[in-house]
Amino acid sequence: MTPVPMEGRGAEHVVIGLIADTHGLVRPEIFEALKGVSEILHAGDVGPAAILAELGTIAPIRAVSGNTDEPGRPDLTDRIEVTISGIRVVVTHGHELGAPTPEALVARYPNAEVIVYGHTHKSLVTRVGNTLVVNPGAAGPKRFELTPSVARLNIARGSCNVEIVPLG
Repeated sequence: MTPVPMEGRGAEHVVIGLIADTHGLVRPEIFEALKGVSEILHAGDVGPAAILAELGTIAPIRAVSGNTDEPGRPDLTDRIEVTISGIRVVVTHGHELGAPTPEALVARYPNAEVIVYGHTHKSLVTRVGNTLVVNPGAAGPKRFELTPSVARLNIARGSCNVEIVPLG
């Protein structure tokens, strides 16, 4: 993918695993696809808490709740807003917008430089203005004739790029 320039940021290279819509399934291929990431950000519809524990054997994990997750779980939050190597990242499931689109997400989270979401099960990497919008696709049970996938977010020298990694 084309890097999104973010001038004046640190030179540190960080790789973040992006995952969404596991719906209670951790596919064996996920371990190889996310090998070496420093952290995993899960964009919701996790399934049981055991899913986060299993993914946590790869790297530390933070997750947001999706529309199918039990409300009020202490291991899930509504939204993650974090700065990684100087890049402002927002993670949301996207269901708060009904049918999330990159444009609607950027309008809702205008200060984000990277927005990660799930809900649609369709992998997507696009840019809206200066914002990189990523849906890693659904990593759980295959639905809608879509290939399950995850993503790797690379941040280095103030730039970001994303690689979608098909599973199975």
